[in-house]
Amino acid sequence: MNLSERHRDRVTELLAVRDPQERLAFLVQRGREHDGLTSEERTEDRLMPGCLSKLWFVPSVVKGQCSFRCDSDSAIVKGIATLLCDFFSQCTPSEILSYEGDFLAEAGVNQHLTPNRRNGLGKLRSRIREFASACSIAK
Repeated sequence: MNLSERHRDRVTELLAVRDPQERLAFLVQRGREHDGLTSEERTEDRLMPGCLSKLWFVPSVVKGQCSFRCDSDSAIVKGIATLLCDFFSQCTPSEILSYEGDFLAEAGVNQHLTPNRRNGLGKLRSRIREFASACSIAK
């Protein structure tokens, strides 16, 4: 499934939960159900800077496809970050770099987050793109 199809599916999935507060609760639950990182993986060098909550990010590339994992001490941050990491995982660097959409904004998630959380998740998205760019250059 390409990122355009994933985008459409994620927006549909999120908008199916009509109430914005219930949508955030859905994301929190999704984060709770997702395996986090081990304590060995939660290192200082993997922390996203500028976040009030701790958000750890672990990127990798296997056979030309990027993979992203994350964890947070905040349930809502973990839920949304997990959604972003899952969205971009198993994509090639060029697919990630060519994607211009923002399914979280289109589904109305961003407008219900504090400015600090929006900023932190924006940094996560930038870090995903930076990793994809570095992988693309390394080829």
